[in-house]
Amino acid sequence: MEGRQLDATISDYGFDDFRWIAGEDIDVRHWVRFVCQFKCAGYGISAVCPPNLPGVGECRAFLSEYSRVAVLRKQIVDCHMAGSAALLSDVDENLMALERRLFLDGYPKVMALPMTVCYRCERCAGSPRQCRDKEWSRPNPEALAVDVFATVHKLGYPAEVLAEPTQWQNRYAFLLVE
Repeated sequence: MEGRQLDATISDYGFDDFRWIAGEDIDVRHWVRFVCQFKCAGYGISAVCPPNLPGVGECRAFLSEYSRVAVLRKQIVDCHMAGSAALLSDVDENLMALERRLFLDGYPKVMALPMTVCYRCERCAGSPRQCRDKEWSRPNPEALAVDVFATVHKLGYPAEVLAEPTQWQNRYAFLLVE
């Protein structure tokens, strides 16, 4: 499956707005990891968040092994509003189904990085080794130190800090394909 057929498969799973980038062109930065460590209440709690993940250099090396990464965009209003969690859950479910489809279609290295943190379990086991849902749990791009702002700007996508929760948000998932 190449080119247009791959694009069509991605669209079949509800991702009509996406652009391609080489893994080596994804911005991986230490500041993103520091934000996780010092500003995120989930730091050290989730099995798929730092410090349970490789260091920034390893993340950069991992992503650079992929010649093609689809950056998938969804727009939503206030991710904390009623119904938004269900929408994001549906998006993540479709993303994981797409990852499985591409794996079965001959892409053994395919990996999805969802636009949300993993929330499958009411209480996370806190360690990748003890994760109860490895088939589904994946780190999001930020957990791998991806500077999503800089990366999506390279592709001409908007990304900005929003002042009001009622503003439209651009949320991004990354689909690593090789």
